[in-house]
Amino acid sequence: MLALLRAPPERIEAADGTRVHVMDGDSLRIGPRIVRIADIDAVELNQRCQDATGQPWDCGTQARDALLALVRGGGLICESRTTDQYGRAVATCATTRIADIGAIMVAQGWAISDLGRGPGAYRQEEEAARSAQRGIWRGRFETPSVWRAAHPRS
Repeated sequence: MLALLRAPPERIEAADGTRVHVMDGDSLRIGPRIVRIADIDAVELNQRCQDATGQPWDCGTQARDALLALVRGGGLICESRTTDQYGRAVATCATTRIADIGAIMVAQGWAISDLGRGPGAYRQEEEAARSAQRGIWRGRFETPSVWRAAHPRS
């Protein structure tokens, strides 16, 4: 995989034709680097939600698939803001056709704004997704942080 990494503030680019591994609804692997999309918290890959009738569904898998669809077009560019406590780059990402992937993930209802700790950078997108019952908002779900606390990685 080809990727350009520069010292902070770094710019992470996936060259045309380069495969970017989508790990879940808010994390990408570009070369050896894991990139977490800034200002959002998507449901975890193994997380399940409930629809309006109480039926469980694989919301985490669908969130990952939604992010994959957004980056599939190529031309991915991630502007790193910082590094988190796990050594991941925290970045704002775009493609040649999408100006802000984080905003779209929240607007589609696959992530909550600002890690669920306040109004967040994408407050309007979240409110619109909730009102339209898009993605995880079509039923009940645990916030990703609550789900992670209840399902720690081994």
